[in-house]
Amino acid sequence: MTSTRERQRAAARARLEKEMAERAAAARKRRQLQAGIGAGVALLLVVAGTVWLVASLGDDETETPQADSDPAGTTCVWNEIPAEQRSPTVKDVGLPPTTTPPDTGTQVITLDTNFGEVQVTMNLAEVPCTAASFSHLASNQFWDNTKCHRMFPGMLQCGDPSATGEGYRDSDGTGGPSYQYANENLPVDDRPAYPAGVVAMANSGPDTNGSQFFFIYQDVELSPDYTVVGQVTQGLEVIQEATEAGHDGAFDPSPGGGHPNNDILINSLTVSEPQ
Repeated sequence: MTSTRERQRAAARARLEKEMAERAAAARKRRQLQAGIGAGVALLLVVAGTVWLVASLGDDETETPQADSDPAGTTCVWNEIPAEQRSPTVKDVGLPPTTTPPDTGTQVITLDTNFGEVQVTMNLAEVPCTAASFSHLASNQFWDNTKCHRMFPGMLQCGDPSATGEGYRDSDGTGGPSYQYANENLPVDDRPAYPAGVVAMANSGPDTNGSQFFFIYQDVELSPDYTVVGQVTQGLEVIQEATEAGHDGAFDPSPGGGHPNNDILINSLTVSEPQ
């Protein structure tokens, strides 16, 4: 007999197949409208009374499968990107474990940067799969010696494995792992949705989380479409200092912002065991 959980999953897959077709059509339209920018999803960013059009960068050349999600919320689904659809900036370190991740306690992300140490605490009840992905990538030194590649007023984006070395400013921010996974912990009822101190996942559409993430270092208004990873519990002033020099305007006037004027280097990123 088919279980309730199996029926839920079958229904979810059917909905996702329909959504994937709609998203593919929308993605083609976005690429036409935003040609040359490499942008994924457009959103409004309001900082100090100024409205910015922000685009989260994704692979503008290929369509990748949308991540499936478990309606019961008990397992993580890692949607591997087919080899023929991967951009040259994909860094393949395999998939995270398929076992059910811990969903109680906390884990701490520690970033050793050239401006100082930053710590981010993740609540495993809110982001079990995001934490599992961070743990897997960190254990493979995925982010070591990479640079934060984009910033806007109030936001600093990092996590592109191709943003490394002297020529990182030529990167378009499409780097990531060989898989994607579903959104978690969307701040749909919070205002502001992304206050200062929040760390969230960048994406190129619903359920396309990979490795890129962003720090909010002053309150901003964003649509609640980005998984809240956790909260900076040490070193927010490090991010604020690193971004004081502003950006080079490489993405102005649309979608806005640019590469940080300061080279902001992640020497290493580690994740603690669950506590």
